[in-house]
Amino acid sequence: MLLSPALLTVLLSVLAVLTPPEVPITRLLPAAPALAAALWPVGPTLVLGLACTLGVSVYAVMSSDHSTLFTAAAIGLVTVAAVYASHLRLQREDTIAEVRTVADATQKVLLRPIPRRVGPLEIGSLYLTATPHARVGGDFYALADTPDAIRLIIGDVRGKGLPALAMASAVLGSFREAAYEATDLTQIADCLETTLCRDDAAALAQGDPAELFATAVLAEIPRHATHATILSCGHPPPLLGRHGDVHVLDTDDPSAPLNLGGLLTPTFHPRRFAFATGDQLLLYTDGVSETRAADGTFFPLTTWAHDQLDKPPWHVLKGLHHALLEHSGDNLNDDIAALAIRKTA
Repeated sequence: MLLSPALLTVLLSVLAVLTPPEVPITRLLPAAPALAAALWPVGPTLVLGLACTLGVSVYAVMSSDHSTLFTAAAIGLVTVAAVYASHLRLQREDTIAEVRTVADATQKVLLRPIPRRVGPLEIGSLYLTATPHARVGGDFYALADTPDAIRLIIGDVRGKGLPALAMASAVLGSFREAAYEATDLTQIADCLETTLCRDDAAALAQGDPAELFATAVLAEIPRHATHATILSCGHPPPLLGRHGDVHVLDTDDPSAPLNLGGLLTPTFHPRRFAFATGDQLLLYTDGVSETRAADGTFFPLTTWAHDQLDKPPWHVLKGLHHALLEHSGDNLNDDIAALAIRKTA
């Protein structure tokens, strides 16, 4: 691809020599520097354009076809335009590279990398955005390695774009502060609720406070115990893999999403469950469970998980990504986040 301007120049030059003078092949040569503007830096584009201009000029003199000099002039003008276009393209590429660098830094601050090993747990993480080339979206997750337990959160805020990103940032900041101070998941959820009720959170997200809400699942896994606790705030239920079986950790009395418009009094209902060595917990956002095929059918997450949750966490999420792409026909149109946590001791 990068050699195509030079190859096009050689091809047209050979055809111009081999064809009769009445076949004006040289008139096609301006295409070469124009193509180079899209692929090459300024210097090589200028050199190619000058070579074409000079070659056509020599050909016009040797063939006594002075009308070809007009073609040489056209090539010269196209070369000037191509050089300027190449300069603008390089400037825009530099700007895009800077924006991408800022986006990468934002992702590292907002979605801090989760280590593969924390205490007795192996952990894998998956994050995909619906917006092409975006690094972060409205889904979020975080881990807090506290002295007594490992606490995690995964969630999804309402909306998309920068307002959703701002709201996710507020939730994550509150979680990272509360996870080390609160005594249980209910206190953490209360802190998240308080954060979203504040006016500055609404102003940051540039939205109506009555429309700001987020679904989330909080998990607490003690270091030296055979149980764990989850608290779901309007979020899809986690899956628990144990000895080849998959259990859906739903609750009879689910809590409402965080700050559901202030319409409901927040009441949180944690659920405690057995979590022994070899068990694996899968937390995910609705971008996973609501992935649709071309015929509108949802991704069969529970069925898929039966053959997967006995594998290492990062293999589970790699397989999940592949399965979602296959089910949707490479058309994932929602943000996706997932955490796989396996207890090894």
